[in-house]
Amino acid sequence: MATPRIRISVPTAPSRARHQTLVVPQTIDGGKFPKASAQFGKAAADLLGKLEARSRVGVMDQSLAGSGSYDRVAVLSLGPGDKLDGEAARGAGGSLLKWATDLAVKRITVAVDPLFDGLGVDGVGALCEGLWLGDFRFDHHRRTTDKPPPLIVELVSHRAAARRRIAGRVKTAQHVSAAVNLARELAHEPANVINPVTLAARAKRLAARARLKCRVLDEPRMRKLKMGAMLAVGQGSTSGSRLIVLEHTGSGRGKPVVLVGKAITFDTGGYSLKPPDGMVGMKYDKCGGMAVLAAMQAIAALKIKTPVVGIIAAAENMVSSRAYRPNDIIRAMSGKTVEIISTDAEGRLVLADALTYAQKHYKPRAIADLATLTGGVRVALGTCCAGLMSNNDALCDALIAAGTRTHERLWRLPLWDDYRELIKGDDSDIKNSGGRAAHCITGGIFLKEFVDDAVPWAHLDIASVADVDKPGPYCPKGATGFGVRLLLDYVQNL
Repeated sequence: MATPRIRISVPTAPSRARHQTLVVPQTIDGGKFPKASAQFGKAAADLLGKLEARSRVGVMDQSLAGSGSYDRVAVLSLGPGDKLDGEAARGAGGSLLKWATDLAVKRITVAVDPLFDGLGVDGVGALCEGLWLGDFRFDHHRRTTDKPPPLIVELVSHRAAARRRIAGRVKTAQHVSAAVNLARELAHEPANVINPVTLAARAKRLAARARLKCRVLDEPRMRKLKMGAMLAVGQGSTSGSRLIVLEHTGSGRGKPVVLVGKAITFDTGGYSLKPPDGMVGMKYDKCGGMAVLAAMQAIAALKIKTPVVGIIAAAENMVSSRAYRPNDIIRAMSGKTVEIISTDAEGRLVLADALTYAQKHYKPRAIADLATLTGGVRVALGTCCAGLMSNNDALCDALIAAGTRTHERLWRLPLWDDYRELIKGDDSDIKNSGGRAAHCITGGIFLKEFVDDAVPWAHLDIASVADVDKPGPYCPKGATGFGVRLLLDYVQNL
C-alpha cells in the first residue's frame, strides 16, 4: 500500500507554521470553546460567537483570519449533541478532508477538546479514521492521476494527560484505517490481477512484513485433506484454488479465535450462469476474505494478546469443460455429501471446507466467518447492516456490540431447525441451495452443518454492505472494507 498522504500528530502546543488553518469541532447545540481559546486568537472566538446552528455534519462556517497565526478559521459540525457518537466523528473527519482538499489546505490544527469532552479519546480516534478512510482512492491502473498534496494535521489539546491518551489512540486509528484501506484496495483489484494464486503470493508477502505465520494449501494438499467442496468450486478455472492460513500467536495462551473469509476472486455463477449485468462487480465477491486478510495485518500491528488465526478460502468460479455442474454430488472434508443445485451457491462450499479445517487443526474458542454469500440478505435487510447467524448467544452479543461501536452493524437472523428441511438432500446428505425462500438464512443453515454444536460460531453475510454505488463521507464508491473494524474491535475486547 502507498504511504498515507495525511500525517497526524499530537504536539504539546500549536505550531507556528505559516499557512495554518484552525478547525474547531462543535456540536450544533453549543458546547464550549477550548479553555485555552486565547492561544487561537480573536478571529476564532469571533467566528464561534456568531455561529448559527446547522444540523449537517461537516464544515459549518469559516472566516479568513486577517491577523494572528492562522490564515483561516473553521468550525466543524459534529451534528446534534444528543446524537454525537463515533460515526458522527468519523463522518466529520471525512467531511473535513473533502473540505481541506477542495480548498487546497495543506496544514490544519484541530482543537480537539470539544470532541474529547463529548466522546473521549475514541471520538478523536474516530475523527482520525474518517480522515484516513476518506482519503482512499484506487488509481493503480490509471496512466494519469490528479493526486492532492500531503496534508499535515495537528491535534491540539490543552490537557497534557489527554494528549498522551490521544497520541496512543491516533496510532491505533492509523493501523485500523490502513487495514480497511488494504481490504478496499485488494477488493478493487480485478480478476486478471488477483486470482487465488496471486492472492496467496500477496498474503505471503503481507505475512512476512507483519510477522505472521503463513501457510498456503494448494490443490494437491487439499486433495489429500479430501476438501472436495472447495476443489469442486475452483476446478473449472485455470487458476487453482488456495486455502490461505495466517496465524497470530499473541500471548500464546489459550485457544485461538478463528476468522474465516470467502474469497471468490471472480464469480461467473458457473453453469448456473449469472446474467451479464449480474456479473459486473463480481470482483467484490472476495470482500469477506480481504477483510480477514487485512484484519490479520492490523491484529499483528496492534499486538493483540488473543491468539487469532485467519483463514481465506480462495477460488475462482468459472465455466469450462472441467467445471462442476448442477446435480453433481460432492463430498466435503467433513465427509458429508452435497448435491449441487446451483453452481452459483459456491461461497458456502468453500466455507464449508474452511470451517472443517479450522475446527480440525485449531480447536478454536470461537469462529466468525465473513462472506458476500447471498443477494437475499439485501432483500431482507437492505444496505444498513449485515446479516448475522450464530449458534452461540454470547458470541452473537459480542459481535453485535462490536458492530454498534464501529457502525458496522449486524442484525441477527434465526437458524431454526425448521429451515433445515429446505436443504435436505434427496440423493445426498444435503443440497447447496434451498431456493428463494429464506435465501440468506438457508446459506447460514448450510454452513451450520459443518460446525460442531460445541464450537461458538457466527456467520456474517456481508453481501449488501461490502461495496457501495454512491460515495459517503469517508467511503468512496466501491469496496467499503466492511468487517475489518468490527473484527478488530471484537478481538480487542476479548
